[in-house]
Amino acid sequence: QVQLVESGGGLVQPGGSLRLSCAASGSFRSIVTMAWYRQAPGKQREMVADISSSGTTTYQDSVKGRFTISRDNVKYTVYLQMNSLRPEDTAVYYCNFSYIPYLGAPSGSWGQGTQVTVSS
Repeated sequence: QVQLVESGGGLVQPGGSLRLSCAASGSFRSIVTMAWYRQAPGKQREMVADISSSGTTTYQDSVKGRFTISRDNVKYTVYLQMNSLRPEDTAVYYCNFSYIPYLGAPSGSWGQGTQVTVSS
């Protein structure tokens, strides 16, 4: 099973930057995809960005050119560098890993969430 611990959220002014981190621990064979999702009040959770084991990235249109996802396969950690933040980026951000366990079928795990608030 994989446990995920997130860090890096907080309050930032519009136009500012934040960097989120999410580190995995536990027992698993490999981690396939690492992703960031977010959920704003009253809205459904949405995918922000993901990165495959080979480094291929996908971004939601609203964050392209502003956010960068990266991963460290040695530390089992994913990062989300968020620049030029806007009030509409305010949400709880969750990391999600899909992984291959030593036994059983591929599975997924969620982080506990970290609040990002963009406000002046």
